[in-house]
Amino acid sequence: MDQLLLRRVSARGCCSYSTLKAWLPILSWLPKYNLRWLQMDLLAGLTVGLTTVPQALAYAEVAGLPVQYGLYSAFMGGFIYTLLGTSKDVTLGPTAIMSLLCFSVVGGQPHRAVLLSLLCGLIQAVMALLRLGFLLDFISYPVIKGFTCAAAVTIGFGQVKNILGLKGIPQQFFLEVYYTFYKIPEARTGDVVLGLLCLTLLVMLMFMKTSLGSDDGPTSYRVTRKIVWAVATMRNALIVVAASLVAFSWDVSGHHVPPPTSDTTENGTIVSFGEIVTGFGGGLAMIPFMGLLESIAIAKSFASQNDYRINANQELLAIGVTNIMGSFVSAYPVTGSFGRTAVNSQTGVCTPAGGIITSAIVLLSLAFLMPAFYYIPKASLAAVIICAVAPMVDYRIVTKMWRISKLDLFPFIVTFLMSFWEVQYGIIGGVAVSGVLLLYNTARPQIKVTGRNVLVMELNNGLSFPATEYLSHVIHTQALQVSPPRSVVLDCLHVSVIDFTVISELRDLLRQFKLRDVRLVFSRLQPSVLEMLLAADLQDFRYTDSVDAALQMESHITLWREDV
Repeated sequence: MDQLLLRRVSARGCCSYSTLKAWLPILSWLPKYNLRWLQMDLLAGLTVGLTTVPQALAYAEVAGLPVQYGLYSAFMGGFIYTLLGTSKDVTLGPTAIMSLLCFSVVGGQPHRAVLLSLLCGLIQAVMALLRLGFLLDFISYPVIKGFTCAAAVTIGFGQVKNILGLKGIPQQFFLEVYYTFYKIPEARTGDVVLGLLCLTLLVMLMFMKTSLGSDDGPTSYRVTRKIVWAVATMRNALIVVAASLVAFSWDVSGHHVPPPTSDTTENGTIVSFGEIVTGFGGGLAMIPFMGLLESIAIAKSFASQNDYRINANQELLAIGVTNIMGSFVSAYPVTGSFGRTAVNSQTGVCTPAGGIITSAIVLLSLAFLMPAFYYIPKASLAAVIICAVAPMVDYRIVTKMWRISKLDLFPFIVTFLMSFWEVQYGIIGGVAVSGVLLLYNTARPQIKVTGRNVLVMELNNGLSFPATEYLSHVIHTQALQVSPPRSVVLDCLHVSVIDFTVISELRDLLRQFKLRDVRLVFSRLQPSVLEMLLAADLQDFRYTDSVDAALQMESHITLWREDV
């Protein structure tokens, strides 16, 4: 008895510890942490940190916020994700797409951007607690690609005005394109030269990194290769620092906490919490959803690449808590970054602890480099942004979809084009078109018809209420409305679920077959479907275990009728 009690207590303790590890994934890897992991995490954290700082500054520009807000948003994710994240590679922070979405909702107002982060985090955390991660499955790949391509074009072109040093350019995309070209004669030579020089250097360093050979060879070659790789990896930081030094030298030589729940306009009018939330509109649902989608897609991609698995709902919780806590340090909404995650993975990170080093570098930048941010030229940040978003324009995806599934081009094109109007409309439009295609496939299942005297109708898809009218139409036109009427064997091997509407339609079809003195026979029914049909107590309901058995039965009846 005592042993049984001890066994139960032990089992209960193991269950509790497993549950705790599910909610705090750090408990899975921290007990096994070693010196080698520490070395690799330090190297990866330092490398990603030097990439994060310039990108965070640049993405704040995309969000229409002062550059320091990019750093406010960049450090909380490293600490939170170390505790709650299930991917060793993912880094959370500001991204181009989330910055663009944030600007489209709050219009570059810092207080509202911070409140948006809090509300997005709460929505994401509640979704995680309710295990709603499956909702992300309803956004198709063509919609994601259409949105990211359009966002890359929008963000990239939006930085052209900074490269040219133009002022007074509207933010709406089509007006932005028009006025950018219209004001080209007003371009400032210094900004153009600096911006193009930064772009050229960034592209050169990027190609140098991708063209590096293997690590085999003499010691001198390996040392040179590591130096080139390190310089190329830190290219964003190096370019921004160099450009800032240039701007500082010109200037010296004489050339020039809790999240707020209300806001105050320039004329002193107080805007209440309810009015702010109402002003967010659909963006309050769109931004947390897209943040989850972007981060989990990245996590799954690198988990597959590096042979481990992630927990989607736990990822939701990590992002949600990051946004909630980030709002207390003036952050705007963040998500996983593909570019920085790729750097993290390539550098050999071993655990999420690398994020702590990255966050520490961001905090050091905030502590000691804030005065230097004044001298960062917008042209250099624009160059960083353009190089970061350029790979997102995947033109090859169009030819792939045309070759594999032409219908998938519709949600892609709708998302791509509508995103230039408003990014959230692009996503909504793409999801709507994908939903229509999904419903169409559900309502029009593939039905393969064979046979002469007795027809065999093979249902290649599931059968649910939207498909009942189409199934009835096919059976009527090919079996009941011909002369003479023909019996039908309905092959239901691929039908795993039916509903009350389907059963009602089948009851009517069985009656129609009986009136015409022919039969409808069901074959190869799944156990769950057979149980529902038997429970419905259908008159003249017949079924067989194989199509051949049904055909033999109906052929004998048909021959007997012809003899009579």
